[in-house]
Amino acid sequence: MGVEKIGNTDQYMKAISDPNVCCLFSADWAEQCGQIKDAMSTLSDQMPHMKFVEVPAEELSDISLNHQVEAVPTVIFFQNGKAVDRIDGVDVASLTLKCKKMVGVVEDSKGKLEERLKALINKSKVMIFMKGDRNTPRCGFSKTLIGIMNDTGVTYETFDILSDESVRQGLKTYSDWPTYPQVYVNGELIGGLDIIKELLQNGELQTTLNG
Repeated sequence: MGVEKIGNTDQYMKAISDPNVCCLFSADWAEQCGQIKDAMSTLSDQMPHMKFVEVPAEELSDISLNHQVEAVPTVIFFQNGKAVDRIDGVDVASLTLKCKKMVGVVEDSKGKLEERLKALINKSKVMIFMKGDRNTPRCGFSKTLIGIMNDTGVTYETFDILSDESVRQGLKTYSDWPTYPQVYVNGELIGGLDIIKELLQNGELQTTLNG
């Protein structure tokens, strides 16, 4: 994925609006900035859910002043347009740790996260990962799915992905399914709302949910 070079304010505002953004304020004359940029480039290959960008601090001085960037390199972390953390100076270890925490991955947690995901998936025979819960769906797709599930009379449990970023991002990779809601039966992914609708139309939903 690499590090996106920011050229103007509009591009910057669009970039930091992503859910997880690591933004380097740099200058070509500062060798330390190259060290941070190299580390960010490596991390970008490991973290598809994190955006990495570089802002030329002197050329875009208004942005730098707005974030009180007084020296380079400075790294500022954004979530949905809001600055949530920063690193002043060269600290690759801290950069790596903060990036991993933002996307819900701790240093040695890949195996632990997978174990947790497996446990959640198998918490109930029918398990739904969605935005909100069965009583308060927080998106139209989730609301429609819950309506269908309630009509089947099948017992199921839900997990609110908005309550845990590590589960929200980790499950996409674990199941190779990029969207929500996700429905699992006996620990196996059935699919999202479109698949459930298709099974319903074909008269196969009840059988599928009963496993």
